[in-house]
Amino acid sequence: MKLSIVILNYNVKYFIDLCLQSVLAATKKIDAEIIVVDNASVDGSVPWIKSQFPQVKLIQNNQNVGFPKGNNIGVEQAKGEYLCVLNPDTVVAEDTFVKALDFMEQNGQLAIMGPKLIDGSGRFLKESKRGVPTPWVAFTKVMGLYKVFPKLFGEYYNLKLPTNQAGKTDILVGAYMFMKTAHYRLLNGFDEDCFMYSDDIDLSYRSLQLGKPNFYNPDLNIIHFKGESTPKDFAYQMMFREAMNYFYNKHFHVSNLVKIWIKLATNVFSFLKRFKGSNPVSNKIQPSRYWLISHELDLEIGVNKNIPFVHTTELDKLLKYKNTRTEIIFDPESTSFKEIIAFMDLHKNSFSYKFLSSDKSHAVGSNSSNTKGEVLVMS
Repeated sequence: MKLSIVILNYNVKYFIDLCLQSVLAATKKIDAEIIVVDNASVDGSVPWIKSQFPQVKLIQNNQNVGFPKGNNIGVEQAKGEYLCVLNPDTVVAEDTFVKALDFMEQNGQLAIMGPKLIDGSGRFLKESKRGVPTPWVAFTKVMGLYKVFPKLFGEYYNLKLPTNQAGKTDILVGAYMFMKTAHYRLLNGFDEDCFMYSDDIDLSYRSLQLGKPNFYNPDLNIIHFKGESTPKDFAYQMMFREAMNYFYNKHFHVSNLVKIWIKLATNVFSFLKRFKGSNPVSNKIQPSRYWLISHELDLEIGVNKNIPFVHTTELDKLLKYKNTRTEIIFDPESTSFKEIIAFMDLHKNSFSYKFLSSDKSHAVGSNSSNTKGEVLVMS
């Protein structure tokens, strides 16, 4: 088998539906397996996956064992030569895995490869490519120095490497990590002593120590709605702080004074994330109109009937509605995921976006990478 795709799910029924639609479309021409590990979801994810995606291998944990162990459980059963660790709140293009396989086979010196990530509104996610967050690099990030002097203090987000240029990068994000399965196993997978948050940094860093570079490839462009299964609450703040403390204690010998600063800095950073996540205003702006991009012209949205709801199959017709609070609902059976991702990347912030589910009963999307997404019921 050429490729194993491991997806860890936890209470994101509507988003993993979309993710699996895209992954199945992207593996039609590949000898691949899709392994979904469910961390004891209580939102109906398991019966939904069983009914809508019977071709997927489903592993059910009886408790939430965390991100590292959940993924390691999935990889234990992986049979593919290559491995993609993928978040359930992502959308890939039809050629994503074909391109990834071709590139890695032609560049055997690489360890782990990551894509260009955009959020649910089309905005680039800076964590797609990062440097090692040493205490000093973390200081420049927390203090915002990278914003004022990007050339001098841009290491945290590897700002020396342009967004649309491929190149080496030290740290990749766990939403999409592509490598040889043997390499993952050589690293003993994610560190299970960390429940979540610093696990991808740790895996990337340990990979570097084996002497092979990690790589950022913007030719692979995928959507990451980001944080759907992680509420930004006090528990998040504490887990993030402990995760980063664990990473620093594991890899860096620092003074007690620096350890105190690290605790303070991670507290501040996680609190700000928590604050942004608790303010959903930016995610709830009411659209002035809906456009459904679908060949099924009888579908309608089951929300505010006073808002215009229009059908079309031609994306170009919508360009005159840029920046007018227009929401586009994509039907993946009418428009390819590759076209959708390219449109969102090109017209970031100009529209809000949703995607139809596999059974067309609802549409999902997210207008902010800091808040929960939205589910619209179709009628």
